[in-house]
Amino acid sequence: MTNNIVQSSVYHIPALLRESMEGLAVKPHGIYVDVTFGGGGHSREILRLLGEDGHLYSFDQDEDAECNIVDDARFTFVLSNFKYLKNFLRYYGADKVDGILADLGVSFHHFDSSERGFSFRFDAPLDMRMNRSATATAADIVATYDAERLGRLFSVYGELRTARKIAAAIVAARTVSRIDTSGKLIEIARPYINRKQEKKELAQLFQALRIEVNNEMDSLCRMLQQAAEVLRPGGRLAVITYHSLEDRIVKNFIKTGNVEGKVEKDFFGRVETPLRAVNNKVIVPGEEEIARNPRARSAKLRVAEKL
Repeated sequence: MTNNIVQSSVYHIPALLRESMEGLAVKPHGIYVDVTFGGGGHSREILRLLGEDGHLYSFDQDEDAECNIVDDARFTFVLSNFKYLKNFLRYYGADKVDGILADLGVSFHHFDSSERGFSFRFDAPLDMRMNRSATATAADIVATYDAERLGRLFSVYGELRTARKIAAAIVAARTVSRIDTSGKLIEIARPYINRKQEKKELAQLFQALRIEVNNEMDSLCRMLQQAAEVLRPGGRLAVITYHSLEDRIVKNFIKTGNVEGKVEKDFFGRVETPLRAVNNKVIVPGEEEIARNPRARSAKLRVAEKL
């Protein structure tokens, strides 16, 4: 049995690796799912903890991740968005699983690949598609959404105070020429960005577009619902988030069984939820990990167990 990854150290450094493995409590003979394969760091660690009879299914919608595929008989790579989790597990005959891991962060590879358009550090085409066979790009959104829709997008997904002003500036500028590169977008947005927090606010602007392009919130909600269905009793769900909107959705789902956070009780007054929180407090990286991997500083891990 071999366990080799062709490339992973440059592609991505997994956040909260030890903590997420402890949260999953990997059983040697269990069936596990890593719904965000990326560089394969978390998957490789799960495989290290699995026995001969265990199995790991790893999902990723980006074909670039295939360069990190693990050569191991206990491993199955699924080139798909994790919103199709249940369908693919059924296809492979794994109707119930012992644990599911989701690291919702964007791989270093995406931020550092200038041609993908994920980062404001490069003047590149406004693309931002995780799945390059998808049709709509960030440039398409900037070109077609009206000011109200763009403003709401930048406010909700980017948490930008000047969201409406940036949206109005985009709508005005696109009447002159198409906004199809990150450089053009930054030039339009810069007058409405706080200079003291320029990097942070530009990152929030690009984050908002990336979330919309890839329909990330809908995919997350669908994955969580399916995860609760496919986990066996006692199975673990470990989710690493990187911004408040994601974390709120995960927290609500664990607490109430729905992403809105609506508490529903049975006849006896018990909250009807398929999960229970394993960690009362959210788990965050320590100083040592942040020093080693600064991009992990905003990571938050929540772990739940199927009832």
